[in-house]
Amino acid sequence: MRILVTGGSGFIGSAVVAAVEAAGHEVAVLDVRGGADVRDRGVVAGALAGVDAVCHQAAKVGLGRDFSDAPDYVSVNLVGTAELLAAMADAGVRRLVLAGSMVVYGEGRYTCASHGLVRPGPRTAGALDAGRFEPPCPVCSAPLAAGLVPEDAPADPRNVYAVTKLAQEQLAAVWARETGGTAVSLRYHNVYGPGLPRDTPYAGVAALFLSALGRGEAPRVFEDGGQRRDFVHVRDVAQANLRALEGCSQLPGGVLTAYNTGSGEVRTVGAMARALAAACGGPAPVVTGEYRLGDVRHITADSRRLREELGWEAGVSFAEGMRELASLPIG
Repeated sequence: MRILVTGGSGFIGSAVVAAVEAAGHEVAVLDVRGGADVRDRGVVAGALAGVDAVCHQAAKVGLGRDFSDAPDYVSVNLVGTAELLAAMADAGVRRLVLAGSMVVYGEGRYTCASHGLVRPGPRTAGALDAGRFEPPCPVCSAPLAAGLVPEDAPADPRNVYAVTKLAQEQLAAVWARETGGTAVSLRYHNVYGPGLPRDTPYAGVAALFLSALGRGEAPRVFEDGGQRRDFVHVRDVAQANLRALEGCSQLPGGVLTAYNTGSGEVRTVGAMARALAAACGGPAPVVTGEYRLGDVRHITADSRRLREELGWEAGVSFAEGMRELASLPIG
């Protein structure tokens, strides 16, 4: 196949390009770093010449600084995706793999001992200021047990980035229905590994911890460090994209199929900070009690569907990944 990778020079995109080329496929890259903006229909149309499938990684990522970032998120993530899909419809390209995100779920899956499966509302500034980080049962205010989120869980985006990631999926679903194309969204968990962007307001937690350690500073852990996440290595994510691209022909057309894409190893943010600090030989993390209002407390998902339907499985363990991060230049 000839595959167009948008955002192919970025953190995840470059890993996808390497995996696709290693599998013997031909790759074309469209990336803003090379002066090619996915929002430019003419540029996209030219890049689609001879292409069999598109792997759409180009996006503005992260929680952002504040709501003033909203127009840029909408422009890059939604206008860019709409232009790409329109160009694909015109060019007759009918296979799409989209970089989705677990942020579409909002908070994770919670169970109350008295009321069963419940969906807590957004956490309030008052509760967070008081150090009440765990969301309570919305019925009786009792403590909740966090579990794994399946793909059919209701979407509940709780920040601007999350809204745009859900809207990307909805646009792709409409494109698939109207063109008969095959669309896959890989809902990434917390991706880390070589090449992750650092020293930016949009960086992920692993990058922020690594940058602090590189400056000889203690990683700063928000809340109490008990936030549950699934940290998945970028090479595993790249392999998931390869499996999805190669498996498109076996998936139903006219709909979007979503797959949770995580390692299956549930860890806390505090545990990652401690593991990375130990591996780097740096200062121990500092738990600050600070918070970001758009963050959710726990979000870990069940990735069995991706394993069962496309034969993908994460290969890099958390311990191995932390050692690799620690071996990277961190100055």
